[in-house]
Amino acid sequence: MKPESPSDLYIVSSSPHTHSGESVERIMLDVLIALAPAFLAACWFFRLEALRLTFVCVAACLLTEWLCRKAMGRARAISDLSATVTGVLLAFNLPPALPTWMAVAGSVFSIAIAKQVFGGLGYNPFNPALAGRAFMLISFTGAMTTWSQSTWLQKIAGAGADAVTTATPLGFAKEALKSGQALPVFNTGLLSDFFIGNMNGCIGETSALALLLGAAYLLYRKVITWHIPAAYLLTVLAYAVILSLASPATAIPPLFHLLSGGLILGAFFMATDMVTTPVTRRGMLIFGIGCGIITMVIRTVKTGAYPEGVSFAILIMNAFTPLINRATRNRVFGTKK
Repeated sequence: MKPESPSDLYIVSSSPHTHSGESVERIMLDVLIALAPAFLAACWFFRLEALRLTFVCVAACLLTEWLCRKAMGRARAISDLSATVTGVLLAFNLPPALPTWMAVAGSVFSIAIAKQVFGGLGYNPFNPALAGRAFMLISFTGAMTTWSQSTWLQKIAGAGADAVTTATPLGFAKEALKSGQALPVFNTGLLSDFFIGNMNGCIGETSALALLLGAAYLLYRKVITWHIPAAYLLTVLAYAVILSLASPATAIPPLFHLLSGGLILGAFFMATDMVTTPVTRRGMLIFGIGCGIITMVIRTVKTGAYPEGVSFAILIMNAFTPLINRATRNRVFGTKK
């Protein structure tokens, strides 16, 4: 029978059949809002250096994205804010005294090589900001491991001691382990400083409080889910507890692992990147566990060159994302497993 009106026709199309109402611009804006507390904390602790690095990285990322899209003859969609997010995250992973030209070089690599070469947003296999940081660690090792002075060590050595250090807490602990020295006692007052952000390190990773405020916003807005961060942090915690029980004298305390370095920044803001991480819930849990194990292996192996392993752990697990997706894909309705 011939349909009487177009409304009587059945329209057949591929999934998905509904739209969440979200857009790339809205999601990226939510991420920037979530990063705002950490940015304010960075400006408080590192002053103009935080402003300089953030501005330089964002500007270089936007310009590189625009030039790459123009060269490829594609729509110059820098308004989706993805390049802005990459710039902010890259800046948050840099030491405060890093020269400006190095920050520009890392930003160009993040966008041109780690993102646009693969086709742009949605096609990049690795997190662009972390790929840029890895490139800079290899290319500018000295500058990327040079930190500003901090007095956090004074709470261990005593008020009367000359305890101004340029080592990050993780770097200080790893050097002690490599030299066979006993680890200092990380007391409650020191850990509270770590929670607030009163220590040296990359400009956006020091304040756990600010990062957790932003993470709570992302969870509230449902931009991310709990699966990867929870699996990541709990794996690190379990690994650290086992080491503490096995060798209390040479193991770094579990809370120290959680509050120092880029763990919280990585777990909530980079390991949850929707493009480079698994799409299934089981896959997310596997991804987070893998990140946690690799991070702790890099942190705790005495002969390792780097005291921190968050960036490399996430990049390595990014490479396994297609395999994890394949292994954990959901059964199609109406078919056998």
